[in-house]
Order: sequence, then C-alpha cells, then structure tokens
Amino acid sequence: MDLRCAWMLCVLCLVTTAQAFTQEGFKEVLLKQLGLPEIPKLHRRDLVDLVIPDHVKNKYMSMLKRQRVKRRALPSLAGILRGIPGNAGEVLYSDTTTRQNLIFDMEGRIPKNSEVTMAELKLFKKPLDRANLPARQSHRPVSNARVSVYWVQRQHDGTNKTSLIDSRLVPIRESGWKNFDVTQAVHYWLRNKRREPMFLEVRIEGERVGSHASEMARAVHFTSQDPKDKALGKPELVLYTLNLEDYEGPGDCREEAVMGRSTCCRQKHYVNFRELSWAKYWIIEPAGYQAYRCSGGCLRPPSPLWHFGYGERTCAVAESSSLPMMYLVKRGNLTEIEAAEFPNMIVERCSCITDG
Repeated sequence: MDLRCAWMLCVLCLVTTAQAFTQEGFKEVLLKQLGLPEIPKLHRRDLVDLVIPDHVKNKYMSMLKRQRVKRRALPSLAGILRGIPGNAGEVLYSDTTTRQNLIFDMEGRIPKNSEVTMAELKLFKKPLDRANLPARQSHRPVSNARVSVYWVQRQHDGTNKTSLIDSRLVPIRESGWKNFDVTQAVHYWLRNKRREPMFLEVRIEGERVGSHASEMARAVHFTSQDPKDKALGKPELVLYTLNLEDYEGPGDCREEAVMGRSTCCRQKHYVNFRELSWAKYWIIEPAGYQAYRCSGGCLRPPSPLWHFGYGERTCAVAESSSLPMMYLVKRGNLTEIEAAEFPNMIVERCSCITDG
C-alpha cells in the first residue's frame, strides 16, 4: 500500500469515527482495513470446538496490555470486594483445564459520578503439593501454567457467553498473590442492563499443548470463595475510581452535550459487537468497546478568513487510538482465528476543524 492510499484509509477511519456509528459505515471500515470484499460467511457451527491458539491469544493480550498502559491519571482506591457469602464459586476439573468460578456483588460499590479506571483481580496461589505432580518423564521441563480470566455474561436462555479479559503464565512452583487486570470486565458489567453480580471464570491450562503440560497445570490451585476453604487469602476484586467532579477528561462532553447545546467535545458511544448481526460470529474479542464520537458545534471563524476560502468549522476527530481485536477468517473450508490492531477506532480527542 503506497503512502497516498494509507493516508486516504486513515482519513476514512477518522471520518467514520467522527460521525454516528452506523452499522454499514463501521462494517466498511473493518473490511477496508482487512482488505476483504465482504464479511466472511460464518455461522454458529464455525465456533464449535474452536480453540484459540496460544500464539494468537498471547499476541492479543500483548496488544491489549499495551493499550491499557496509556490509562489516564492515578485513581483513588474505591474498595476491595470479596465473594458473596453463601455463593461459593465452583471449581471444575477436566482432562486439560481447571475452571474456577468467582462471584462478586458490584451493586452500590462504585461511587456516583465516578469512573472505574482500573480493576484488579487478586488470586492467592496455594503452596505446591508435590504429591500432585506427575512422575518425572522424558519430557521437556514445564515451569508454568497458563491462567486466563474470562468475564461471564449469563443469557436469558440459561447459556453463558464469555469474553477473554486477561491471560498470563504463572510459575507452578511459586505461591503467593497473583494479580490480573480485569478493568474490561467491570466495564462490561457496567454496560449490562441487568443489575446482577459480576461473574468471572478462571481457567488454568498447560503452558503448551500436550498431556504432560496439562498434568503439571492441574497442580496449580488458587484459594476459592468457598467458606470451607480455610486457606488464607480469599479472591479479591480491587476497584480504582476517579471522581469526575474533581477531575474530568479534557474535552469530554458534559450533560448539556446530549441536548445539542455544547461546544465541540468527546461524547461516549459504546459499540456492542454481540448485538451487531454481522459481527457476533466474526469478532471473537472484545465483546464491545467505548469508541466515543465527536459532538457539538464550533464558533464561526472571523469574517476576513471567508475571503481566503475558509469554510465552516466542524467538530471532528483530532486524535485517535487503535483497538486490538481477535476475529475469524475463512480459508477454503478452514476457519482460523487471527489478532490485529485496528487503527483509528477509539476517539481520544476532538477539535474544531475548518473546511478548506
């Protein structure tokens, strides 16, 4: 792609982001960035038994963490949440994965007129019981287990939808607190209209493919929310919030922007991939994201400038950032998962731009 084409593509992305997020406009941006003529014809059956390869998961998490590092301002601590009494999360075992369910009561925990800037899940890894380790064999040494945290959205029909939130390698022979960034899960919970506890699922898998790595991972145990689990260090959810009365992001819209009486500002606009018919089978992660858009009016330039060909000033995107995504691609009869960063998907700053 030459420089002119790349510049035109960036302009297209910015223009689309600045305007209302119509389904068709948003879809066209993604297709152009992927170089696809149309949305791949995918069905629910394409997702059955589909496993996210480790290298794709690692690439996605690396991009996601890079994006999170740019978080604004140092927030204040809002509180530490522990499991709901009487609702102990289950621990389920299979041949390859250990799954631990966690339940946190979020209602009333986030102060009014505040924003959750960061949330950490703290899990205490129990000391290793060497009796649980498999006998030494002529395998490559396995030092770590893959621990992934998922947000669980319970559907009305009784099924669950999950979204990958964080994933990292944890040393098998080390004990102590392990922290996971679950900010995205809290944001998902806040977007959910039903006010219910927040459900998380912790999955412990082998650090690589193979039965030996899976057997080694089964030796990893975290304390649970079960009152019968007498080990110290119950799972904790730590919330960090920002008081919007003391600090408000530069250029973000206040309430008057909704009524159309605001000067140029950045307005919240959430894109829910799970509710877009063309995206729900195509885009694996994230479930959705805060895209923002530019809203409001701009003052007319001084009259002398009109003589030099300057036109109306409009509120448009001045700065944007990328969005990491995992999505499906079809190559013949094969369905594969890829991860990439899509530029200009999140509006960071709006400004008045003069036509001409």
